[in-house]
Amino acid sequence: MQATRQNWTGSISIDPDKREVSGNNPQRQDYALGPSRAPGFSGYFVSRFSEPFNAYGITHKDQTLHGSNSGNGEDLGAYVTFTNATKQVEVRTAVSFVSLEQARRNLDFEVPDDTTFQQVVETVKQAWLDNLGRVTIEGVNETDAEHDPRTVWYTGLFHALQYPNDFSEPLTRDATRKTVYSGYTDSVHTSNDSYYQSWSIWDTYRAEHSLLTLFAPERVNSMMRSLLRIYEWTGWLPMWANIVETNIMIGTHVDAVFANALERGFRSFNISQAWEAVKKNAFTPPVNDTALLYYDREPYTPDEVRAGLTHYLDHGYVPNDRWAESASRTLDYAFDDYAAAVVAEYAGDEIATKKLRHRSQNYHKIFNTKTGFMEAKNANGTWAGSEQGWTEGDDWVYTFNVMHDAEGLAEMIGGPAKLKARLDEHFQGGHNDHTNEPSHHVPYLYAALGYPASTQNLTRAIAATDYNATSAGLSGNEDLGQMSAWYVFSALGLYPVNPASDEYIVGAPCFEKVTIRLPAGAGTGGEGGQECELVITAPGAAKMPFVKSLHVDGKAVDQPVLTHGQIVSARHIAFEMADTPQSWGTRDSWNSA
Repeated sequence: MQATRQNWTGSISIDPDKREVSGNNPQRQDYALGPSRAPGFSGYFVSRFSEPFNAYGITHKDQTLHGSNSGNGEDLGAYVTFTNATKQVEVRTAVSFVSLEQARRNLDFEVPDDTTFQQVVETVKQAWLDNLGRVTIEGVNETDAEHDPRTVWYTGLFHALQYPNDFSEPLTRDATRKTVYSGYTDSVHTSNDSYYQSWSIWDTYRAEHSLLTLFAPERVNSMMRSLLRIYEWTGWLPMWANIVETNIMIGTHVDAVFANALERGFRSFNISQAWEAVKKNAFTPPVNDTALLYYDREPYTPDEVRAGLTHYLDHGYVPNDRWAESASRTLDYAFDDYAAAVVAEYAGDEIATKKLRHRSQNYHKIFNTKTGFMEAKNANGTWAGSEQGWTEGDDWVYTFNVMHDAEGLAEMIGGPAKLKARLDEHFQGGHNDHTNEPSHHVPYLYAALGYPASTQNLTRAIAATDYNATSAGLSGNEDLGQMSAWYVFSALGLYPVNPASDEYIVGAPCFEKVTIRLPAGAGTGGEGGQECELVITAPGAAKMPFVKSLHVDGKAVDQPVLTHGQIVSARHIAFEMADTPQSWGTRDSWNSA
């Protein structure tokens, strides 16, 4: 058993009487990222064995110390052996970020003595069945096992429900009292509330958090309170937080996470404090803003938040010759301004709401009318070049990165028809890259503009080519649930293009019938309420990708938009499908409805 690696000092201990090996080490990959050094961080483990040890010892670098029962240092490990008569050994292991004592408590609470491996398997299996079993899928296009959309869908929900994860550890057997190590304060805290961590927000704000409001509503308010705990500890909301803030990626998309929750009725957190924190994101530049580039994974930097905000506040864009990833920052900050305006409105700040809504139009600032593309600008107003200033994308995909204002984007480019032509060129020219998140909303822009058949055709194609039921089933990094959230929503025929609103754009369902037992709280902001059943029907959808009509509880829907409220209060969402493009959802049908 390895306790530490090269250049990392830890400890390991063997207790033959308890049949136990325990240890700790301080290794973490993000130790040089962000402002919090967390010098007291350590990961602890305790492993207990079902059979007595025949022999044991410690390994230290290239030495083996037979019979030794403890060690400290780097490149450290331990070994135990058993008699030849021992045919099977079960090892129960628990970990903690609090202490060895807490690791033992976790083991005793979760996998107590005499628990068998098979019992653990059945317990975990049942826990996931309780979640995945809420959904029943019928009528799929079965081609082969490796491309079974049911397997892909359930796997996607399995992935998405794991993040953000509850980082707190139980102090009591019923887990009503919890403890957690905070890398921000480098200390241990106790609470009656869960503490959620692993915030890959640049990725997950797009669809993952919308998914949680439907499939795990009981966790959402606690997640919002966890974000506010980080704000209390550090003075900033997180961007990409693990044990500490890492400053990975760009933008303060946590603004949209709050807006998403508020728009869907989740209010069991301090909204005034949330606005205080979001307002700071929107109006206060980071420390040393004019002295640092804030390039990707730049070590030992302060909280990055909206790097370049100093210039953005005065000029409406982040200049490429002053800050890294400037064009992407400008577009992301415009969206974040929209999201912040939503939070401001819920907090009752009318002046800030108006100002931020005006700022959300700053995407116009970097649209080059001569080329027809978004482009980074320098501080003196000159264009920086089409290849400059992007974050995991290029000028093609980022030209469509206006999730909060599809109509405004169309008007800027020359109208819906011209934007459709540009989208056609984007997809037909092979510019779309679904492996990275900035592309995820783009196929849905067609439907948002009144060209739903293109959305329906493309989302089916992406679902088939970028997802499968093998070990290589995702075309890109899972990114803590976002890649799977796209598939989960798209296969149901919906996607939250603007995640700072309560709207979903309608696509093309992949299944003929889906029955969902929505958890209590999905329609009541995570508090109270009752479990209810939603049935989505789409006869022929397995082989027909185009929508002919849509009804919600018998009422016709003419535009390809559904709200969160419509979905959680509905009992039957009925699609009528066709094998050729239809007029449903087009701009003409909007005007005639």
